[in-house]
Amino acid sequence: MKKLILMLTVLAVSTSLGMAETGDPIIIKPVDGDMTPVINQLLEETETKDLHLVFEKGIYRFMPDYATGKYLDITNHGNGYKRIIFNFSTFRSVTIEGNGAEFIFHGQAMPFLFEDCERITVSDLVIDWDIPFTFLGEVIAVNEKEGWRDIKPFSDGFSWKIRNGKLEFPDIDGFSYTYPGSTLAFDPIEKRPVHGAWDVHSHPRWVEKLANGNLRFHEFLKHYPPVGALLSSKGDREHDRYAPAFDFKTSSNIELNGVIIHHALGMGFLFERSETIRLINSGVYLREGTSRVISSTADATHFCNCRGAIVIENCRFENMLDDGTNVHGTYVEVDEVLDQHTLRTRLMHFEQRGFQFAAPGDAVWFIRQPSPQRGDTAVVRNVKYINDTFMDIRFETPLPSGLQPGDILENKTWNPEFTMRGCTIRNHRARNVVLKTPLKTIIENNRFSSMMSTIFFRGETFFWFESGAVNDVLIQNNSFDYCAYSGSEHAVLNITPRLGKSFDPSIRYDRNIRFVNNTIRTFGNRIVKADRVDGLTIKDNTIVKTEGMPELYPGTPLIELTNCQNTVISGNRYEGDCETAIQADEQSNLTLSVGPNKGFN
Repeated sequence: MKKLILMLTVLAVSTSLGMAETGDPIIIKPVDGDMTPVINQLLEETETKDLHLVFEKGIYRFMPDYATGKYLDITNHGNGYKRIIFNFSTFRSVTIEGNGAEFIFHGQAMPFLFEDCERITVSDLVIDWDIPFTFLGEVIAVNEKEGWRDIKPFSDGFSWKIRNGKLEFPDIDGFSYTYPGSTLAFDPIEKRPVHGAWDVHSHPRWVEKLANGNLRFHEFLKHYPPVGALLSSKGDREHDRYAPAFDFKTSSNIELNGVIIHHALGMGFLFERSETIRLINSGVYLREGTSRVISSTADATHFCNCRGAIVIENCRFENMLDDGTNVHGTYVEVDEVLDQHTLRTRLMHFEQRGFQFAAPGDAVWFIRQPSPQRGDTAVVRNVKYINDTFMDIRFETPLPSGLQPGDILENKTWNPEFTMRGCTIRNHRARNVVLKTPLKTIIENNRFSSMMSTIFFRGETFFWFESGAVNDVLIQNNSFDYCAYSGSEHAVLNITPRLGKSFDPSIRYDRNIRFVNNTIRTFGNRIVKADRVDGLTIKDNTIVKTEGMPELYPGTPLIELTNCQNTVISGNRYEGDCETAIQADEQSNLTLSVGPNKGFN
């Protein structure tokens, strides 16, 4: 009977699967039940390399049971065997017309994988899960002395249970987190992190179900959530990033238009070693009227070692549990100099393992301790992957003299130009925009509100090993409202490289950043914090200190400079009270130019 239903469904998909041989559109209609086997059969029997799918408007449900299985290395996620619903690894080009269709996924599923595609167009789709992989409850009472908190759990639309004194969620198809893990308090009215919120790693001694149905978490915390807040958890760090909703690997000419993600088991849109990307009129945000407070459990968008032009325009990113966007390359560390042409290198972060750092023909920068600045370059001849951590890279020309273990490499070829325009990013954990590309970057006409730093520059050779230093950034005509309200200290514009102990902390890292004609309205005075920048312009901005929220770090300057040079601060207007407008160390003062600024002390 099941086979008959599947055959009938395939007939509903298209008048003839043979149409796909010429790349003609395949029409797909919504039917009751699991659509995963239908998609599997369609992709297996399609002979064309140029796939065009047209979905009629409706609700399509996808289960992971019969999804395509494949082991994947996914940067900034957990590597492993994934259940993939739409696996487009064998196609040259893919076009998907959604027409407003809603795709509802269940359990541990990876919705979309695009691999080695030369052209991709996806439009007018809505992505969601029937049950989110998060736990949510209202804080009813807190006893810091005895070390417990009472939570009224949300049940409608959520899945969890208490077993042997442990909270297990989402309790779907045999998978559960066995403790809350990454936990954050949200304002129940605004549905954003509470003012002064801290990240909490929650691992209770035990969880008790009370007679009234509430749950008592027996756990001493450094930072307790306020009574009345909504407390959301997403599980342990090893398993809480199963897969992005969309993963683009080694693909090009990508356009996403009108694609909305309401939930994802990791990032919303991930691009790995891909090029020429447009994300327009799209978003990662909550469904209207939902009781949830979390959309994607990691970044809304993430670009790793991409190139060409990346454009994000007229998009909306809200309620993620990490950044709005992160654009970066990857540092690998020299493990051993094998011969005059060959280095053994290693990927340093556990979520980089298996990543393709370089390929034959790529140009690579050598960065030698103690300077973090880019040095000599060479072209890769071949790469031999020993395992998911170590690789031997052989170059066309002899290696620069003096290379030693601990030095780092950066891929010069794979860096993008980046533009973000007309977007709204707010109500989420972490930063709005994280930038690490040496090519031209424009951030303009956006609306930002951030828990942590709004715009964040941090190339690092320390933990994440995300490259690299910026050379050409224009941030103009943006609106910043209610920013840097995390419990830990942040700034609206925060430039702070994090380098290992073997690198000189006085050498300039980022260059040529212009922060001009922006409007900042927020409760605190920490507006710009810059460390090791050569060429920083802060000009013609309006800064208004707002009332209504308590200042978290009083006494901080509007602008703080450390080890900077060639900084210009002029034409800015400040409304509010601030003891110190500009604080600069001796090195920064040597080349600091301060023009007329209104309201500065």
